Amino acid sequence: MFYRDERLALFIDGSNLYAAAKALGFDIDYKLLRSEFMRRGKLLRAFYYTALLENDDYSPIRPLVDWLNYNGFSMVTKPAKEFTDSMGRRKVKGNMDIELTVDAMELAPRVDHIVIFSGDGDYRPLVESLQRQGVRVSVVSTIRSSPPMIADELRRQADNFIELDELKDVIGRPPRPEQASRGSDVEMADE
Repeated sequence: MFYRDERLALFIDGSNLYAAAKALGFDIDYKLLRSEFMRRGKLLRAFYYTALLENDDYSPIRPLVDWLNYNGFSMVTKPAKEFTDSMGRRKVKGNMDIELTVDAMELAPRVDHIVIFSGDGDYRPLVESLQRQGVRVSVVSTIRSSPPMIADELRRQADNFIELDELKDVIGRPPRPEQASRGSDVEMADE
């Protein structure tokens, strides 16, 4: 439930939202996403959090980061750490939980409603704290993927759970063919 006069802020866990949308078979159109939430209330800020590989000559996420930066999103990035797991697979570690949490806590006194685009159960204490401060919290993720991309404790704590699959027609576009092969040798590690 949204109210047109409430002050909104969006907090997007980039890798988590990407994985959820990919599991549902679509890409996010961030211009449409921003427009949709501007329609739902007074959008004060839209934050996007992602880790970037600094040593790559070309990162597939770089064009998205640049576009978001020029189109009304507040970008929060940090260098990702790359490692090889015990199976010899290349992994990237770039957790942005603390950055998102600190920003949400700092903005809480200035907003009525925060929308978190993530299913990460680590955000449950953040949601609980924001609620104690009088901020309503919606969480966007999916239970329609197998396995579900949202932690049950996060979904239960939120004031409102928004099923990402139900936003598909509003903020989605079909995935581009070249993205199907992108990242096949790189997996994001959450911890």
